[in-house]
Amino acid sequence: MVEKIILDCDPGHDDAVAIILAVGNPNIDLLGVTTVGGNQSLEKVTYNARAVLEMAHATNIPVHAGCDRPIVQPQEIAASIHGETGLDGVELPVPSRPLDEGHAVNWIVDTIMNNEPGTISLVPTGPLTNIALAARLEPRIVERVKQVVLMGGAYHGGNWSACAEFNIKADPEAAHIVFNESWLVTMVGINVTEQALCTPPVQQKIQEIGTDLSQFVSDLMDFFRDSSYKNDPDFVDPPVHDPCTVAYLIDPTVFTTRRCPIDVELRGDLTVGMTVCDLRGLEPSADECNKQVAVKLDFNKFWGLVEDAIARIGRCL
Repeated sequence: MVEKIILDCDPGHDDAVAIILAVGNPNIDLLGVTTVGGNQSLEKVTYNARAVLEMAHATNIPVHAGCDRPIVQPQEIAASIHGETGLDGVELPVPSRPLDEGHAVNWIVDTIMNNEPGTISLVPTGPLTNIALAARLEPRIVERVKQVVLMGGAYHGGNWSACAEFNIKADPEAAHIVFNESWLVTMVGINVTEQALCTPPVQQKIQEIGTDLSQFVSDLMDFFRDSSYKNDPDFVDPPVHDPCTVAYLIDPTVFTTRRCPIDVELRGDLTVGMTVCDLRGLEPSADECNKQVAVKLDFNKFWGLVEDAIARIGRCL
């Protein structure tokens, strides 16, 4: 079954791979890309999203710019990871399609309200500002969304603080809204996405596809490997977080998940942005709990999907 998705992102090297996976897999219908300030400024990540779609020969897909800052907190960006452009390490093509008019939040609401209930999944891979404000602007979208599959959070630890992951800490108030709505949420956090390492054998397979796009992805990974290691020497190879969300929608068996209550800490001096996952006791049923967290990744299945998507796009030239 084809999954209709809205990809809300802040490209970002791993967001770029998520876009490519969504474009290249026949079981994903990418209705549009919305952008949010996160890894870099809104202006830069919006340009990056358009440029990646250009690179993937998908200029028919609309791009709408969204919120340029968090709801409450001062903005934090991840230039130390993604560079001054947000996609350092490659030469980006100039987008041929103009940026689509209309704010991302309004476009998300209109798209969901104008489609049949239960047919569109939201896939946020950056701070959750746009998704939270869409739910507040038009609360009826919550019952109409099929599911929310987000990259963010952790069931233990963090990467932007001792206990908080970047996307959640960047706008914890927005995350609190999203996790406390009644829709089904699957949290694909760093405990599992850090298993999605682009190892040298994986990168070689991508490069051997032999297209401009495969070389583009390989060059992205070269920069990402270097910046990931500089920021955390434990990462000899870069963890490719964001495409894990799209992979889950293509084939849920790529991941092992566990249902559990999830909430976001807003007031702790040392714990703001922490995603608190209650993993105690027996796993609740679907009727008892509409939140779940990914806990394990099938490495070969995941990278097989990415490699296939890159190859399919190449064959469409």
